[in-house]
Amino acid sequence: MNTFKRLAIAAAVTAVLGVAQAVPLKWAAQNDILTLDPHSQNHATTNAILMHSYEGLTRYSAKYEVEPALATKWTFISPTQVRFELRKGVAFHDGSPFTADDVVFSFDRIRQPQGTMQIYVTGISEIKKVDSHTVDIILSAPNPILLRNIIDFRIMSKAWAEKNNSAKVQDYKAKEENFASRNVNGTGAYRITGWNPDSRVSMANNDKWWGKKDGNVTAVAYTPVKADATRVAALFSGEIDMLTDLPTQDVAKLRADPKLKVVDGPEVRTIYITLDLGSDELRSSNIKGKNPFKDKRVREALNKAVDRELIKTRIMRGLSIPAGIMVAPGVNGNTPALDAALKIDEAGARKLLADAGYPNGFEFTLNCPNNRYVNDEEICQSLIAMWARVGVKAKLQAEPMSTFSQKMQKFEFDAYMLGWGVATYDAQYMIQSLARTKTSGPNGNFNWSKISDPVVDRLSDAMATETDIAKRNGMIAEALTRIRDEHLFIPLHHQMRPWAMKKEVTTVHRSDDRPEARFTNVGGS
Repeated sequence: MNTFKRLAIAAAVTAVLGVAQAVPLKWAAQNDILTLDPHSQNHATTNAILMHSYEGLTRYSAKYEVEPALATKWTFISPTQVRFELRKGVAFHDGSPFTADDVVFSFDRIRQPQGTMQIYVTGISEIKKVDSHTVDIILSAPNPILLRNIIDFRIMSKAWAEKNNSAKVQDYKAKEENFASRNVNGTGAYRITGWNPDSRVSMANNDKWWGKKDGNVTAVAYTPVKADATRVAALFSGEIDMLTDLPTQDVAKLRADPKLKVVDGPEVRTIYITLDLGSDELRSSNIKGKNPFKDKRVREALNKAVDRELIKTRIMRGLSIPAGIMVAPGVNGNTPALDAALKIDEAGARKLLADAGYPNGFEFTLNCPNNRYVNDEEICQSLIAMWARVGVKAKLQAEPMSTFSQKMQKFEFDAYMLGWGVATYDAQYMIQSLARTKTSGPNGNFNWSKISDPVVDRLSDAMATETDIAKRNGMIAEALTRIRDEHLFIPLHHQMRPWAMKKEVTTVHRSDDRPEARFTNVGGS
């Protein structure tokens, strides 16, 4: 029998037996991950990659309904005690068994103060081991969004972390690295096999995964590409299969290509500017001995000087929703009435500045990432021009997210751009993380601008334990109104998020901007 026939027969046997062929997904976007430590950085791209390997007790379905993951069942023993039955027969990627000890260890680890993931275990005072595959979550008070919060509470192997000197969470802001920041050992559908920063994250199929994929992808290559033109050219040439950071100027061209398709959808992310409201003096301002941002009139003036419609039409090319509040449509708490964006009012802004004692304006530095959000640096450049028209002289400092994030977490900025996606689809996540006075644990865990408002603090704490839906939603509305009317932030817009891909690729569009390979097919069903 000649070689050709032997190969043909082998192929036929393979087809009959249903042995899967390797199906790679080549995926590109603008932003790299920051770390492989699942408890270090609450950064959307990092979370989107790591969720392929590290799992929580619960997860979202394709329709964003909470469903079992590493827990198969949960029972409320009382309003403050929830028993979770853990999935049996699950192994970490190194072959070691998943047990209750790993859940308890991961809870103690994620709460360490050098990380920024504590919000996902907010309201949990203790996790107790009942037996090898049962834990009790003890709450400090009833928690209305517990099952959504813990989706991003990712479980690590206690034995693996201790063996590799990684029981402590990486201190990213101090530029620390440990074994867990460069290596992965989860239970998920894919094994992360390598990370070359600013170049490639590689994933391979976990053949022993407990779950069932809806797609056929067995390997993933994620490539961060900062340059817009390079990303788009890679998709047009067939070098990549899917692109999830579309330059707004290229969307129409991508739609018109017969080899490609664009999947449209909103993103529950708000792009905003935050100001240092707590320091007695700004670092780079010409105003000495006081902080102009502490004056509400100054904050309102900067807010009124922003032309959100211009940003939408000229920079975002229609792919944004001008924002009035800090949570996007699709998040519990957003309503059209609350989310009415401020109209530009340069005369009003100049009067407010004069009333506050700054008729000639003042100077400060605006820090922005230049590889994280859609048109991030361009938006910041436009803000500099808009504020200049009312007499405020802001200097732009733009840099990659990796170094920007480290400086932000050390309180080094007068003012900065950030985008906040709401992973829980509930406004408490934003209010508690960004606007609550920073204490320990989840309260103010991303409040790097020293915001402290007693009204917001009171409402944030109350909504975290209120189980009456109507009362809780009233608290959320009151808090969002207070944050808006005090101008504690300058919300710019809510991002729209189209994805582009080859015609033969199908996937579920995710409004949290986290593509999942388990929902993806390449070249077939």
